[in-house]
Amino acid sequence: MPLLRPAFLLVVLFLSGCAATSRVSTSDDPGVYSNAGASYLLDTGDVLRVTVYNDAQLTSQYGIDDAGYISMPLVGRVYARGKSVSQAATLITARLAAGYLRDPNVAVEVAQYRPFFIQGEVKTSGQFPFIFGMSVRAAISTAGGFSDTASKNSVTIYRRTKTGTTQMRASLDTPVQPGDTIVVHERWL
Repeated sequence: MPLLRPAFLLVVLFLSGCAATSRVSTSDDPGVYSNAGASYLLDTGDVLRVTVYNDAQLTSQYGIDDAGYISMPLVGRVYARGKSVSQAATLITARLAAGYLRDPNVAVEVAQYRPFFIQGEVKTSGQFPFIFGMSVRAAISTAGGFSDTASKNSVTIYRRTKTGTTQMRASLDTPVQPGDTIVVHERWL
C-alpha cells in the first residue's frame, strides 16, 4: 500500500503534463491603443517577434513590408496589415500546421512599432521611433521641443484608419499611436 501512493502521484503528474494547452499565445495589449476596445492593428513599418516554440530556425524578427506582408521560411508571405498580433499568430500557426509542423505553438509580439512623424513648429521635424505609452508632449520633446513661434495649445494629429485618414485636435496629454503624423501649429500674434 505505501508504494501505491507515490506511483499514483507519478501517474497524475505525468498525465497533467499531457493536458492540452493553448497553441497560440499572443501579446495583444489594448492599453493605449484601444479604439472602443479594439487592439493594436499591425501595419507597414512594424517589426514582429515571432516565436515558434521548439524551432529556433523559425523564431526570429520579421518586418512588415510595403504591401503588408511578412516573409517567413516554410510558410512564405503572410498578410499582416490590419491584423492584431493574435490574428497574425493564428495565421502563422495555421500555415505551419498545413504540412510543415505538427501541432505548432506560436507567439507573436510587436518588437518595434512603426515610427511617428512630427512637423510644424518644433525644433526638429521628421520621423522618430515610437515608444509605447507616448503622449503628444513626449513626441514634441523627442523633436527637440517647441519652436519660438509655436502655439502650445494648437496641435493636430492625422491618423490612418481602415476607412482613410482622420484628423483630430489634440492636447499635450493625448496618446500618440505608431504611424501618427503630429502637426504643431504656429502662434499668431
